[in-house]
Amino acid sequence: MKTYEIIIKPLSGFGTPLKGDTLFGHICWQAAYDESLFGMNIERILIDYASNPFVIVSSASLKIGDGYALKRPDMPLDKLFDFSGNKAEVIAKRKELKSRRWMFVKNNSRLQSIKSDGLYFSDEELFGELSISKDAEIQRQMRKKRIKSFIADYTQPHNTINRLTGTTGEGQFAPYSIAQKVFVNEVELVVFVGIRDDISIEGAAKAIKQIGTIGFGKDASTGLGRFEVIGSQKIDLHSIGSENPNACYTLSPCVPEKDLFNNIFFAPFTRFGRHGDILAKSGKPFKNPVIMADEGAVFAGKDASVFNKPYIGTAVSGISKAEPNAITQGYSLYIPVRAEV
Repeated sequence: MKTYEIIIKPLSGFGTPLKGDTLFGHICWQAAYDESLFGMNIERILIDYASNPFVIVSSASLKIGDGYALKRPDMPLDKLFDFSGNKAEVIAKRKELKSRRWMFVKNNSRLQSIKSDGLYFSDEELFGELSISKDAEIQRQMRKKRIKSFIADYTQPHNTINRLTGTTGEGQFAPYSIAQKVFVNEVELVVFVGIRDDISIEGAAKAIKQIGTIGFGKDASTGLGRFEVIGSQKIDLHSIGSENPNACYTLSPCVPEKDLFNNIFFAPFTRFGRHGDILAKSGKPFKNPVIMADEGAVFAGKDASVFNKPYIGTAVSGISKAEPNAITQGYSLYIPVRAEV
């Protein structure tokens, strides 16, 4: 399997988080309608997905210069930070370190150990790094608009007009709001993609580009979920990680294999999936829920064989009553790390 990074630039707010399993579902719909993307139809692409996945997509992360802002590993704080000192100092330090929810990884240097105070950043610190990476004019505009974070929650009000009264009202005509995430201008995100040897990066990048054109996720029909693809390049995620790893840091929600790991740290994530495209209007649009380990999980393998391939996890099937062949991405690309496990 070959791994690449695809750089995207948000053009609108997002009603759905850019998580790997959702991006995978969108790519499958693109492949279903456009066989030229991967040179075969969707049935042939997925025929051996359980043993040989054609594509594995990470969740989107912030790209700053030659580095990536990834989610802090879902591990106890004392396995990520140095808590030496008296009890009062440790308590005060713990409150401050809790706010450092981002792990900044550089492409040109190895992540030897994930226990390092200097590896983690708060929202404010990360925004400072982002500001420094932009030119003087963009920095001036950020200061003028008093922007202090690279992402913000925004609520968009909507009205439905009753054509008989010419106004809003109650029930289906009551005003409502839609929550969305909005990125600051000029932000770039990175999506890591693993593709099978017979799949081209051009096809994968085109599929993601088409997703950005028509809109990703919730309320795409109202203008949300738009982005453009800036470029793509090959990347070796193992070259970013530790030279002496004992665990895998995951880049998307996944369902790990049985009997492969002896210690795991993760935040549970339940995917209450819903069909897209024409199946969204079927009599059974909702999928069965899937409990996954969210991105940022750390899985310690029983032996070094876990690092023989660039991904972990399994395919998830049997999730739909409307489409028996529907699947969910339970795989994840990973960065090999050294952790206290």
